[in-house]
Amino acid sequence: MPHSPRCPVPSAALRAAPRRVAALAALAAAVGLAPGTAAAGPRERARHVHDRLVGIPPGPEALDRMEALIAGGDPLAAAYEAMKSPVFYNTALVDFVTPWTNEARTVFAELNDYSATVVGMIRDDVPFDRVLSADLVYVGAPGVVEAPYSHTDNEHYEELARRAVDLSDPELLVPVRQSELPGAVIPAESTAGVLTTRAAGEAFLRAGTNRRMIRFTAINFLCRDLEALKDISRPTDRIRQDVTRAPGGDSSVFLNQCSGCHSGLDPLAQAFAYFDFDAEAGRVVYTPGQVQAKYLINAFTFPLGFATPDDRWDNYWRHGPNAALGWGDGPGGGFGPKSLGREIAASRAFSVCQVEKVFSQVCLRPPDSQADRDEIERIADVFEANAYSLKRVFAEVAAYCTAE
Repeated sequence: MPHSPRCPVPSAALRAAPRRVAALAALAAAVGLAPGTAAAGPRERARHVHDRLVGIPPGPEALDRMEALIAGGDPLAAAYEAMKSPVFYNTALVDFVTPWTNEARTVFAELNDYSATVVGMIRDDVPFDRVLSADLVYVGAPGVVEAPYSHTDNEHYEELARRAVDLSDPELLVPVRQSELPGAVIPAESTAGVLTTRAAGEAFLRAGTNRRMIRFTAINFLCRDLEALKDISRPTDRIRQDVTRAPGGDSSVFLNQCSGCHSGLDPLAQAFAYFDFDAEAGRVVYTPGQVQAKYLINAFTFPLGFATPDDRWDNYWRHGPNAALGWGDGPGGGFGPKSLGREIAASRAFSVCQVEKVFSQVCLRPPDSQADRDEIERIADVFEANAYSLKRVFAEVAAYCTAE
């Protein structure tokens, strides 16, 4: 891992394949319908759109409505009709987002505050560029389950899943401010959407040096692991003291390998300098004004390295080859995770990444042609122009992947 003093370059993260996608791909192969192949007519295409989005065939009435919409030249409306199904939220979207919430990137993890929040945001068409910065979390409405939201366990969400509470119902799964939850320790100005949920803390802040939080944020929201962001031309002044400058006694290893990740990674991870996850208490810890000890460990490894004084982050990847990620007009630096989340979500890479993830989910394959790449860019434009509606992205992708 990149936070080790030996600083090996991490391997590319494997993409988890949701159960629904694997099953649909197998079914498509069994009936001789290749992913992305156009349906024969409006009714077959309507069925195909529903299968791709929801994972099950539509009922007769829904199929009739979708067929009429497609016959009338409005496949987007047909896709929105399909997304009215509760199964889209309770199964398809849960499977879609669950791998983002854990280090193993498994779809089999429990429902949690991270995954429920993404499902709720998509359902309510909350602008998705707020996913990394909003003072927001979705919880079960009062009285829906016995277990209340807890900062120390996941029982509230596990009970929602056990009782099969309908996440598509806005009266059952409701948005609240993270900062106003009973017992909250993170103030509104320091919340950062899913990044400051309990599930994210347990997965990406527990132990280690908090660099893992940046790595998985890049994987999940920029569709890039650290080796894809490696740039040995960036200044090394913010690399922490725990990273040796001569692994195995060879400084060239640091200059040509380790620095490529750490020069950009370390100044971004500084945004979480006041955060930790207390495994014994089972909760996220926030200590404003006090840098967590994990940022200062192994200072003897390279005493002249950077000693973290606060939660000031800077984006060194705005320059050099990673400028191609299309960073927005922000200042490129700030304090704490909220401003960092805004920086990431304002990038073009963020928009394209969301479309790529939906494409793989709905089309049952990664993009594999120039036409696919052009369409992803077009849908990313639509995403940005329509208040970062991820629901619209699902509709656009479904229309494309089932088109004649």
